Amino acid sequence: MEERTAVNGSANEQNGKPRKKIYYSRLFRRFVVLTIVCSLVPLLLVGWGINLHYTRFAKSAMMNSFRTQVNHHRKIIELFLKERTSKLQIIAQSHSKDYLRKASNLNDIFEIINREDGSYMDLGVIDASGKHLVYIGPYDLMDKNYSQAFWFKEVMKKGIYISDMFMGFRRVPHFIIAVVRFGKGEKWILRATIDTEVFRSLVENVRIGKTGEVYLLNKDRIFQTSSRFSGKIMEKASYPVGTFHEGIKIRFLEKSTDNRNHKLPRQIAGQTWLEYPTRWLLVVKQNYSEAFNKVNHANYATLIFLHLSALTILVVSILITRHMIAIIKKRDIESDWLDKQLMQAGKLASIGELSAGVAHEINNPMAIIVTEKQILLDLVERSPALDEEFKNQLLDSLTQIDIQAKRCKHITYNLLRFSRRTTSVIETIDINAFIKELIDLTEREARTSGVKFISDFEENLPPILSDPSQLQQVFLNMITNAIDAHDGGKLYGAVRITTCSDDQNQGVQIEFADTGQGIPPENLEKIFDPFFTTKPVGKGTGLGLSIVYSTIKQLGGNITVRSELDKGTEFNFFLPYSPPPDLLESNYQR
Repeated sequence: MEERTAVNGSANEQNGKPRKKIYYSRLFRRFVVLTIVCSLVPLLLVGWGINLHYTRFAKSAMMNSFRTQVNHHRKIIELFLKERTSKLQIIAQSHSKDYLRKASNLNDIFEIINREDGSYMDLGVIDASGKHLVYIGPYDLMDKNYSQAFWFKEVMKKGIYISDMFMGFRRVPHFIIAVVRFGKGEKWILRATIDTEVFRSLVENVRIGKTGEVYLLNKDRIFQTSSRFSGKIMEKASYPVGTFHEGIKIRFLEKSTDNRNHKLPRQIAGQTWLEYPTRWLLVVKQNYSEAFNKVNHANYATLIFLHLSALTILVVSILITRHMIAIIKKRDIESDWLDKQLMQAGKLASIGELSAGVAHEINNPMAIIVTEKQILLDLVERSPALDEEFKNQLLDSLTQIDIQAKRCKHITYNLLRFSRRTTSVIETIDINAFIKELIDLTEREARTSGVKFISDFEENLPPILSDPSQLQQVFLNMITNAIDAHDGGKLYGAVRITTCSDDQNQGVQIEFADTGQGIPPENLEKIFDPFFTTKPVGKGTGLGLSIVYSTIKQLGGNITVRSELDKGTEFNFFLPYSPPPDLLESNYQR
């Protein structure tokens, strides 16, 4: 009996090992499945949802940005044409035909209007019969009669006319602007030819990535400017112009071929019709893959990070589960050793009780796992709004977050302090400290341009009552202009800012002096005019000094300027200790 019992016990132990192995495998699978259900599934669902939402948002933002570029370029072209047309109208209205028909007079006017950018190729006065009365330009056109020219009939009928590109007597592509003047019982025309290269550079030199192109078409799909990839000026385009429409239209062009049988990938195109004074279609195109490259890259990065996070959770869950199973196995062995004499039912009961304890103990690591999951989810939610460099740093090493936060702290400090002054109120202002803040904010930009600041502040300068938000805009504009004044070839320079009290006039004097290029004498009287600027297109709008002038006048102050070419410019501001009564009254009412 004893021998049989021993044999039976050995058989039970051998049969129990496969059962325990199955039990542990099942327990392992349950823990892993529970982890996936509680962490990976919500992570993937939320992550994919955020990814889809971000994709729609980013594409919408990209479309709006593309639309803004088209609208901005349209305004530049319309402003160019309107300005050239207005100059011709002013010349025609302010001078008589007899005056203009003198070649010397017309030549003087031609040189004046061409002084800024040389956009006029020639200038001529034509009588009602289509004959030139006088002509200034590089071609021999005095003996030409334009009575049968298409543009001649149009301008005589409309009064103002801008033609499409045509060959004409010159046999080169060009377009003209013509205006009609009626005087002494007869009509006569002032006509100018716009330099094709100047106009093309205005339109075509806008670079939108590697595949972007900008060009103009007329209603017959004829190129008015050359395209980078689609065709040359005066050729017929394959682009579908369609009917006239208001505003900006965004189109997606599927894969096709151009008029040269070149294969074209899918493209995004923004188009808008010029409103003044001619009907040309502005087309801005870019390959779809390049236009949405950043969006796609962000999506890929997000998806990769999401799947890496899911994989990390899965791997960690498996490792933790294995560790817990190992602990359970160890405790089972200890329990078997201690309870070796108990019945099989007791063993099973112990295993059940132990399983309940294990289930309770796993709550702590599960809480850690959930917390880690939430952190990863937060990172995924924030990552679309971060720049590319910061995302890469985040993926490379999470420990870089603290370093980058400290690095950004000093930079953002001044910007935050600068941006707090947004409400227009009358406050007591320490001018010296106020300007010092703006110098600190712009000093890095100045150093990049090789410009240094020299501060000459009067000590114990009395404070003034004024509007800090408006003064902030004024002084920042002056500092920026002073830095820009050194862009024309000077490799270094200085901006001196001086403050002093003016008790006689009850105010303070503030001077901004730079060592830049200076302002030509003929422009000094025009620098405060709206839209007057000598900066290239896209660099300035001509509104900065106009706003500065009106703001200082509104605050009860005054501004004077002195300048000498190649030596620099000095702007002197006077601000009263107390603003005008009406400004104080409006501030109190507010």
